[in-house]
Amino acid sequence: MFLSLGLPTHLVDAGADLISAEAVMEMARAAEAAGFDAVFVTDHPFPDDGWLAHGGHHTVDPLVSLSFAAAATSTLRLHTNLFVPAYRNPFAAAKAISSLDALSGGRVILGVGAGYLEGEFAALGADFAARNDRLDEALRAMRAAWTGESVVFEGSGYAAAGNTMLPRPAQPRIPVWIGGNSKRAIRRVVDLGDGWLPMPAPAKASRTLKTPGIESLDDLRSRLDYLREYAESVGRTDPVDVTFMPRSLNMFSGASIDADAVVEDLAEQSAAGVTGVTLTLPATTRAAFLDQAALFGEGVIPRLK
Repeated sequence: MFLSLGLPTHLVDAGADLISAEAVMEMARAAEAAGFDAVFVTDHPFPDDGWLAHGGHHTVDPLVSLSFAAAATSTLRLHTNLFVPAYRNPFAAAKAISSLDALSGGRVILGVGAGYLEGEFAALGADFAARNDRLDEALRAMRAAWTGESVVFEGSGYAAAGNTMLPRPAQPRIPVWIGGNSKRAIRRVVDLGDGWLPMPAPAKASRTLKTPGIESLDDLRSRLDYLREYAESVGRTDPVDVTFMPRSLNMFSGASIDADAVVEDLAEQSAAGVTGVTLTLPATTRAAFLDQAALFGEGVIPRLK
């Protein structure tokens, strides 16, 4: 099972203990040493104060953070979870992503989402109402740019009339994993993506997160059935990676690590069709993060692999 560990770059109040080049590099090295396959970070360039006052958070720019993680490691994958293309011109985003992939030797996994913070969209001059259409368009535009060949592409407020982007990514195809629990998000995965990033979330959070809740493994199974049915209907035969979260280690739990519970949970998820997980540790200091990553590497990862 593929394991992606969250770097706590959202805990900006911790200062240099977590938000510094030294911290990011040391934590990335610890993740690699423990046996994690990837580290991930999230994307909030300019969140609105209302959301921040009700549990929202800042974060360091995801591609900047992952560049430091890349420089400190050699095999660790660099995972955005989630990057919001609709906040940006897709060609500018594609350039930054391909540069990170080229410089890291082909280690990027691009997790993307439509976004849900209307105040953040407004501050960035992005169209909140059209965010799903913008995401679909951006994925096509970025794929075209990554070919390294001349691109003719007309988008929403931009047009390439014969433009070329180099260097190409080091990978022949950057994996694009798409977040969202809705049927539209699942269809997007099949049509445009390589993997799906569903999120366990209470139904009561659906209004805030702008995506339906997934409260149980049965909820996930029903959506996986829909994914398979839709893939069959459009003739897709390529496999889809499905990366979920341990129920005891996700953004809503804040629980301590129970190795037996995590292993049991992930075994059930694997049987349902999940191929990987993203997880966050309950650490709020660098020392705690390093200790918990090492403990996870000793007590959980060998039992999964």
